[in-house]
Amino acid sequence: MKKMWKNVLGVMAIVAVSVGAAVGTSFYLTNKNLSAGLSVHAVESEYGFRQQPFHYANYNLVAAENIDFTVAAENSVHAVVHIKATTNASQRGGRQYFDPFEYFFGFGGRGQGTPQPRVGAGSGVIISVDGYIITNNHVITGADELEVTLNDNRKFPAKVIGADVQTDVALIKIDAQDLPTIPFGDSEQLKVGEWVLAIGNPFNLTSTVTAGIVSAKGRGGISRSNAGIESFIQTDAAVNPGNSGGALVNTKGELVGINTAIYSETGNFAGYSFAVPISIAGKVASDLKQYGVVQRAVLGVMMSPSFEDIKAEEKAKLKVTEGAYIAEFAAYSSAKEAGLEVGDVIVAVNGTKVRSSSALQEQISKYRPGDKVKVTVDRYGKEMNFSIELRNAQGNTEIVKGKGDVAEVLGAAFGELSDKQKKELGISYGIEVTGVTDGKMKEVGISKGYIIQSINDQRVSSLDDVEKIVERVLKTSGSDQALFIKGIYPNRNNTGFRTVYYAINLAD
Repeated sequence: MKKMWKNVLGVMAIVAVSVGAAVGTSFYLTNKNLSAGLSVHAVESEYGFRQQPFHYANYNLVAAENIDFTVAAENSVHAVVHIKATTNASQRGGRQYFDPFEYFFGFGGRGQGTPQPRVGAGSGVIISVDGYIITNNHVITGADELEVTLNDNRKFPAKVIGADVQTDVALIKIDAQDLPTIPFGDSEQLKVGEWVLAIGNPFNLTSTVTAGIVSAKGRGGISRSNAGIESFIQTDAAVNPGNSGGALVNTKGELVGINTAIYSETGNFAGYSFAVPISIAGKVASDLKQYGVVQRAVLGVMMSPSFEDIKAEEKAKLKVTEGAYIAEFAAYSSAKEAGLEVGDVIVAVNGTKVRSSSALQEQISKYRPGDKVKVTVDRYGKEMNFSIELRNAQGNTEIVKGKGDVAEVLGAAFGELSDKQKKELGISYGIEVTGVTDGKMKEVGISKGYIIQSINDQRVSSLDDVEKIVERVLKTSGSDQALFIKGIYPNRNNTGFRTVYYAINLAD
């Protein structure tokens, strides 16, 4: 019996010693970590990090999460506005509507028009003390009235200065002074994994701030249409309907993007959102303010969307797996004149690395016609540099004025016919409508693919012909401000066509 008790007491003594050693070690390590943690904490707090206790079991991870967003949020939220866009149904004739931005958010939506006015909501960012506000084109497009509500609840009517469909950026103006603004940051310096804040008015909940990280840069292929310029900042900050046109800011409170789209099957936030980089949006807003229309520079190259779209035999020759692959050249191509060739892969513009066709669009979108850029290409393993003077879509470097810009006046984009198209259709002249927006041509029923052959009994062979006719008509008055258009719609496979006539009133 005594022997048994001796064994029990021996085991208990060993357990007691083990527990004591564990507690002592834990106490020592905790004190050691605590002193180190407080030292780092003191340094971090000088840079605006929030003071709160660390969870020492996972110190590095929690310390990274300790960034203080309050200063950036406070400095930014006052410059983000709510935009109410009203479309008067009486001026639309009860026509049915389908929102092409059904997975975008903000103004618009699905459904049919009704006799009642349609009211949509979105966000905007004040970029000047005298009332210029940047937002999305799809927030304000088609609206008859715009009302802006500031963060202090003051309300102002707003007018549209200009809008750009390709980048989905618009500039509006309210009559006010001494307004708060957000300073522009450098969106190109953003890094994947960097914290950002999305500020806007989701579901009409004003002054809403959410946080996330930059998930990707230069993201393209988000829209179902290939007509736009896409090089989005992708984030996982929560955004929802009404956030359109709101601010994406970094932790310094600098504007780095304009929130534009979400990727969702439901129309609400489902993990990722997309913002137009301020490098693009800021330049577009500046052009709209100065000229009324975007001064869009082009290289004159047509690119494969991705390396997966390149033919296998051509892909096998390439020595790089990133960049913008040149598939062919446009009619007016400064890149071709400078010496670039089909098969070249553009890998940098002015020293900034280009990983995709979307990234190339972002770089070129920062410039205006007449600007010169250094383009670096990889030609089957050989790196080459070219100096290229950028041009506009018409092949020159002239400034395009808003009132004289056919695309803005008519709400359409145009392209010249290829020799193959002319031969297949059996025609010798004409100009193709390559896209329509909310404008005059859409109102009368003209759609993509229509080939204009004459306007006001004058033959049309080029975009220059259209511009001259429209400018001449706009200088007249009254009932003479009209366009009588004759053209054709090709049948499937260009096996014939049907002739269609349209009349457009430019008096208003």
